[in-house]
Amino acid sequence: MTPTTAPRASGVTDPRVLTLGPRVAVVVRPRPVVVAITFVAVTLLAGLVTLAVGELGIAVGELPRVLAGEGSRAQEWVLFTSRAPRLGVAALAGASFGVAGAIFQSVTRNPLGSPDVIGLGAGAAAGAAAAALVWPGYVSVPVGALTGAALAITAVYLGTGRGFAAPHRMVVVGIAVGAMSLAFVQLALVRTSRESAQQVAVWLTGSLAARAVEHVVVVGLVLAVLLPCALALTRPLQMAEMGDDLATGVGVPVRATRTLAVVVAVVLTGAAVSVTGPIAFVALTAPQIARRLTRSTGPGMIAAACCGAALLVLADLLAQQLIPGIILPVGVVTAGLGGVYLAFLLVREWKRVAV
Repeated sequence: MTPTTAPRASGVTDPRVLTLGPRVAVVVRPRPVVVAITFVAVTLLAGLVTLAVGELGIAVGELPRVLAGEGSRAQEWVLFTSRAPRLGVAALAGASFGVAGAIFQSVTRNPLGSPDVIGLGAGAAAGAAAAALVWPGYVSVPVGALTGAALAITAVYLGTGRGFAAPHRMVVVGIAVGAMSLAFVQLALVRTSRESAQQVAVWLTGSLAARAVEHVVVVGLVLAVLLPCALALTRPLQMAEMGDDLATGVGVPVRATRTLAVVVAVVLTGAAVSVTGPIAFVALTAPQIARRLTRSTGPGMIAAACCGAALLVLADLLAQQLIPGIILPVGVVTAGLGGVYLAFLLVREWKRVAV
């Protein structure tokens, strides 16, 4: 394996080509690798703090002993039943949201594109409300959420008139689909009992409470299967961002690429939403933060996944510790942080225009 230096690409990064034999070469850009490793380190550090703080926290020095099965019953319950599954769901769901957001922003060629803007999260919420409140007992809430997400993206596909080949139409139709889905959710909440409405309202806000190992398995399996598919689409999506004519000219099947990419993003989002609820802004902010730090072109799937995991784990830590004695739904924290980030972008854009 011989590292060589490739010419600087658009002044963005200094890529290195690792040759694996005479026929295989892998382009590695040091900056995105460092950024991804930093996000992983932040996720691990936040995870250790999550396990250690609080009344039932386990000291970091005692974690190896508890993991080996030598801790007390209370410590094992806290670690394996309460905090570790919640932490695992946060990291894996955050990574799924990050990859899905990177795909949608690439497909729509819009830095504000995300499953939230396309109406996917609202569709999943409508499906969950239908399963829990309108037709209870027929399907579970996660299945209802997946069905609602699929119906929402199908409506967007049909509503554009050109499938996924019209990025700007996708955003407009997605906003309409999201509005109709939220109207259905509100109608369902009004027409049901107060107790049921409160339970569903917590899920609709986005919550990691009472997560179990099976939830970790669901999101983990979907991410393990679809992340390689998303990575395989990175190069075609990067070419499609430069225009359909240019991408077609170099042999990229633009329509098929966009359709497959959206399917991957929908399943990733649906799997995450089915166990966490429609958590806002992670899919929007994670790819943007990752791209700004890596200074690279293209979707940047790995950096977006690592950033999404770090964001959701940190947000969940804040949700548990921000107000003593009260555990907030994590969706409340991500919505607040996302609003601050959008305000930052607006102020930055105003300053740029003023200059």
